[in-house]
Amino acid sequence: MAENQAEEHEWDDEDYGLDSRVVDQILDAVEAEDTARLNELLEPLHAADIADLLEQVSASERRDLLRLWSGEIDGEILSEIDEAIREEVIEYLPREVLAEAVRELDSDDVVDLIEDLEEPQQEIILSSLEESDRAAVEQSLTYPEYSAGRLMQREVVTAPEHWSVGEAIDYLRSAEELPDQFYHVILIDPRVHPVGYVTLGKLLSSRRDVMLRDLAEDSFRTISVYEEEGDVAYAFNQYHLISAPVVDDDGRLAGVITIDDAMTVLDEEHEEDILRLAGVGEGSLSDRVIETTKQRLPWLGVNLATAIIASIVIAQFEDVIAQIVALAVLMPIVASMGGNAGTQSLTVAVRSIATRDLTGSNVWRVVRREALVGLVNGLIFAVVMGIIGWIWFGLPGIGGVIAAAMVVNLLIAGLAGILIPVALDKIGVDPALASGAFVTTVTDVVGFFAFLGLAAVFLL
Repeated sequence: MAENQAEEHEWDDEDYGLDSRVVDQILDAVEAEDTARLNELLEPLHAADIADLLEQVSASERRDLLRLWSGEIDGEILSEIDEAIREEVIEYLPREVLAEAVRELDSDDVVDLIEDLEEPQQEIILSSLEESDRAAVEQSLTYPEYSAGRLMQREVVTAPEHWSVGEAIDYLRSAEELPDQFYHVILIDPRVHPVGYVTLGKLLSSRRDVMLRDLAEDSFRTISVYEEEGDVAYAFNQYHLISAPVVDDDGRLAGVITIDDAMTVLDEEHEEDILRLAGVGEGSLSDRVIETTKQRLPWLGVNLATAIIASIVIAQFEDVIAQIVALAVLMPIVASMGGNAGTQSLTVAVRSIATRDLTGSNVWRVVRREALVGLVNGLIFAVVMGIIGWIWFGLPGIGGVIAAAMVVNLLIAGLAGILIPVALDKIGVDPALASGAFVTTVTDVVGFFAFLGLAAVFLL
């Protein structure tokens, strides 16, 4: 019985995200200009899936889809759309549709929606808001980009610290407007300084005569409006926060940040690190050819420069390679193994720096570990390649040289992979952005120099 139930509830990849068959049906409805069929297909989809659909189709298909369906689009869909095409989507929407969609959003979502738009489009959205909402959004836009002031929402549920549970519940029941989602009731003093918060679970499970201050959570902490959003996301992840009040320069309550926004920032930072490690900037699948080319061109140029440096090293040993052709066959193996080992160490280092696991107190222990890992791996593959080189070319000297070069390069790769990102971070350069080129250069140059240099000394 249990096995049957498990089979009935087993999920596959198609249970989440867009089904390709549905996408094809939607595009067929767009091509046929069948508005009724299009509405029927889009109505059950989640806002995030509709946003994915708009990102995946071509610009012309997106334009036709919005022309037929724009009257149904809402604010949640707009907030889910990738920034790369958001401005384009907004241009296609009738002004009254855009205004209605924006009014549904919380203040933090409105700020996220308009902060990257051109001023004329910002004004269109701001003019559609009520005066109080517009003032709140404009105030948030005065804070630095990527700060808590931009990330927070103004819709906050508060209660005086001297209230009882009964007074708080009566207030919540009688309030005309409450945020669609909130996790805490924030306790404030007479000067509107947040002094604690109470979870809804504790509020609803306690007797009416219990004082709110007696239910306050130990996890309470405030965040400055100027705090960098990366630090905010770290605090949420590190201290398992659900929401946190944001305070201004005077310590007064300015807004609240919730876990969904903090985790979005964390996800974006992870994505950014991965893209930068690959030297592709902050591009997306929706970017045009020229934009993608501009993002990738500089780092391809850097890679070309590093490749030229490695080639210069090789050129110093032309005579050696001419006399022992086997070296030309084997030297890419040494460089490739060093590059892969360096990338492994580099990836661990960049991630540890981003999560603040790698600090001044443990950096040298990690450096020693990576050096030993490189040395052990180098010895293992030295034996393997030594035997292969000997058997392949029938020369024990070739096997010995590539074995020694393998040990040297994997040891240096492990050290470079950890020391280069740490050094770049110390001088204020993003290690995810710049480390790859330096590590590749070091492993290529050391690999070629060690292999060809040892060959020149011991084989000629």
